[in-house]
Formats: sequence, structure tokens, C-alpha cells
Amino acid sequence: MDIRQLTYFHAVAKHKSFTKASTVLHLSQPSLSKMVKSLEDELEMELIDRSSRQIELTEAGEIVFEQSKMILESLDNLSSNLYDLMNLKKGKIKIGIPPLIGFLFFPKIIKKFKASYPEIQIQLVEHGANRVQREVNDGLLDLGVVVMPLNEDKLEIVSFLTEQLMLFVHHSHPLAGREKVMMKELENESFIIFKEGFTLHDRVIEECITAGFHPKISYESSQWDFISGMIGENLGVSIFPESIAKKVDQNLIKAIPIVDPSLPYKLGIIKKKDKYVTYATREFINMLSPFSE
Repeated sequence: MDIRQLTYFHAVAKHKSFTKASTVLHLSQPSLSKMVKSLEDELEMELIDRSSRQIELTEAGEIVFEQSKMILESLDNLSSNLYDLMNLKKGKIKIGIPPLIGFLFFPKIIKKFKASYPEIQIQLVEHGANRVQREVNDGLLDLGVVVMPLNEDKLEIVSFLTEQLMLFVHHSHPLAGREKVMMKELENESFIIFKEGFTLHDRVIEECITAGFHPKISYESSQWDFISGMIGENLGVSIFPESIAKKVDQNLIKAIPIVDPSLPYKLGIIKKKDKYVTYATREFINMLSPFSE
């Protein structure tokens, strides 16, 4: 058994498809099938049930898949350790961020980091916070940015920014002249919110329910600028972090503080507890710790 066999089998098992795995590995499907078959022959066990339309793992296949994940992750950690020793202040970081957080905070953060570490490459991947958390847990991302609180035993969390959520309304809205508003006053409003999978989707609904009502949701989107555009057309209200107030057309949209209760918006950066932390990743976390908007 060699590492290539495990790598190829792991890809097939992960994607549940020889076709998808061959694309990811940049390897012809016949060559990939031959390599997986050679692993099965060597172990004298079938690892993949090829009888169904979508391939499924046998019991032996499940065991090999779980072990291969640990073996491949250990090899990746070995490479990272050696790279750190040979290339201090060099490296790369793959970070998952929700689009809204990336837009609001990360241009400034990346600029500050690149000024100190120009040789470190940063790859940003935009996903909803729930998917970011999942991919950090699976070892696909080095770091992820999430909205706190977060209950997850397998992740380490470092808080780096806190601000407030605010109500955003059209300037002609009856609440636009108010200095503050209570959540319970929004019972009859039409909400425009992020789609399911984004933390603010769940947060807005939860806060409304806590205030004693279920929100009337008119539209959902994955783009904050689309939501603000809809507010600008007086098609509903939304709840955003206070930093958005600087980005919207203030001639059309008014941001109003929410009180009783106020709604803190806390951001944290997460990493997998048992994943090796590279020099580059450590320095990025250290830089975030004192960060403030």
C-alpha cells in the first residue's frame, strides 16, 4: 500500500464518484479505477460497492476511509511543519468568511497583515457561516470567521470584534425619525433577510421570536447589497451590523439602534483543535486579537 492509493481512494470515497474524483485529481478515470482496484486487491477486500447508481462504501471501505483521512492529514501537517522550518515568514492561509463579514472588515485586515508579511499568501473563500464552520471542522480551511456565540467542542475560537446590530429602514418609513427602536415594535414589519445558511438568517428570526412574534419575511438573499437595494425601494426592513450604515445610501436608508434588548454582533475566528497551526496562521490570529474597527 502506498500513499497514492490512499489519496485516490479517499477522493473517490469523499466525492462518491469516480468522475468527480478524477476531475479533482486531474487523473483519467481508468487510471483512477485501476489504482483503487489495486488497493482492494492488496487488502483482499472490496472497499466500494459499485452495484448502485451512486457508489457506496462497504464496511471495510468506511474503515479505510476514516483511517485515510487521519493519515493524509498527518502527512499534510508534516509538510507544513517542514515548510515552516525552511521558510519562516512565508506560507499560505486558507480562510473561510461569510460575504458580509468579508466585505465589511477584511480589506482592512488583509492590508494590515500583508504590510507585515508580504510573502504570506492568503486565500479567501466566501461561504455562509454554517458552511465555514463545517469546512474548518473537516480540515478544508485553516481558519474561519463566524458570528458568536458558537458551541463546538472540536474548534478553538478567538473573539476579535464586537459591535451592535441595527434596524435599517427606508427614510420615509414611520420609524425613520426615531433615535432607537425596540424589537417588539417590529411585529408588523416586512423583513428582508439573508438566506438560510447565513448566521444572520437564524439570528433575526430568533430575536423576533424572543420579542414575542414570528417575523413576516418578504424576501431572502445571499447578497447584502441586494437587501439594501430592496430597503432603498421601501420594500421592507432588515437588521444588519452597524458598520453597514457607512456603506448604504444614507439619503435613502436610515439605521436605527435596537434596544430592549440591544443585539450584540460578535465575530470570532475559528480553527480546528487538532490541526497543526502554521507560522503564517499563528501570526494572522495574533494580528486579529487586538483588531478593532
